[in-house]
This record gives sequence, C-alpha cells and structure tokens, in this order.
Amino acid sequence: MSTTVTAATRTVTLLDLGRQSYRQTWDLQRDLQRRRIAGEIDDHLILVEHDPVYTIGRNADDRYLLNRPANVDVIQVERGGDITYHGPGQLVGYPIIDLHNYQLSAGWLIRTMETVIVNTLADFGIEARMRDDFIGVWAGEEKIAALGVRLSRWVSMHGFALNIATDLSYFGGIVPCGIAHLGVTSMSKILEREVSLAEVKPVLLNHFKQQFEVGLVGEKA
Repeated sequence: MSTTVTAATRTVTLLDLGRQSYRQTWDLQRDLQRRRIAGEIDDHLILVEHDPVYTIGRNADDRYLLNRPANVDVIQVERGGDITYHGPGQLVGYPIIDLHNYQLSAGWLIRTMETVIVNTLADFGIEARMRDDFIGVWAGEEKIAALGVRLSRWVSMHGFALNIATDLSYFGGIVPCGIAHLGVTSMSKILEREVSLAEVKPVLLNHFKQQFEVGLVGEKA
C-alpha cells in the first residue's frame, strides 16, 4: 500500500476466533501473512484458545519432548524458539503486522508484546517482568507467557501465549522453551482463583492498543 501510515492512523483488525485447533489457525496465519505482504489487507490481530498441542520451533532440541499425552498433537512450526504447549485456559495472540509501519526490529516486536502482557498482569495485581537472558514474561522465577515470532518481508506471524487458567500439568511433558531450571505458572495459580479469558481479553486489548499505538477494528464492546 502506498498510503503513508502514522501512529495516529494505524488500525488493526481483530479476529477473535474463540477456541480453534492449532492447525486451522496456523493455516489462517500463513494466509493472512501472505496477503499482508501482497498489500491486499491491513494489519490483523488473532486471539484464540487452542486445543492441546505442543509446537516445536526452528531452534528446538528433540530431547525437550519428554512425554506426549495421547490427546496432544505435536506440530513443527517455522517460528523461532524451542518447544511450548498451547491449550485450553491459555490466551494466544498472533499479530499479523507490517513492521514497516512500526519499527523494523524483531526485538522491538517481542519487547512490545512482553510489555502488553506485563501491563495486563499488573492490572490484575500480578507483578511480572521481562528478562535479559530469556524471552517471555515471568512472575518470580516462573514463566507466565511465552513468545515467538516469524518475519517474512517484515510482516509478522506467531506471537504470544498467556497462561490464564491453563492446566500446567501438560508442561510436564516437555522442557518448556528449553529452560529446565525455571518453572511455569498461570494467573489462576498466582491469584488462587479461577480467572477467565473473558476477564483478561479486554484488558489485554486495551494495553495492545496503547503499546502499538493503534485502533482496533472489529473489537467487541
């Protein structure tokens, strides 16, 4: 697209898919990325809750898949990073955005998504942080959100996964993100109550708009 895009005019189309299999959403991501590169569509943000799946990134070590439960798929994907789990009770976000309109930096994209999550958690009274040694968002010494992206011609796909009410036992089947000495947690575990995705989505979307300096199209009231 030839039109100059500024922070004041940037918009992102929100696709809230509810619960959907990883493969379906992966196919959608790839199609949207291709169309965004071609200039056929504007930026998008997918929000989704997946059926149980282990995804293995480009840098994965096969030894980090320890024990796969029968109901969990294993899928090799093109994102960076190692192995992680997606499943019910986890809010997953996939920004399909052209970084020419933001900053031409994968690091900037990762850090901006991490900031969105840190600020979201703060609104729920959870103190979380980013680390210099590992990608992700951490509450104490436990990871509460994993991140990984792939860029093609500076258009992104993949994104973040925030553990809200996730069954953390599934992480026992892997070495999450290849980090053996640190744990995994969720909002429900920290707050000692059941937290719903419906509670978290509007808060996260508000911080997404603030940090990426965009308007959201198709956002639910």
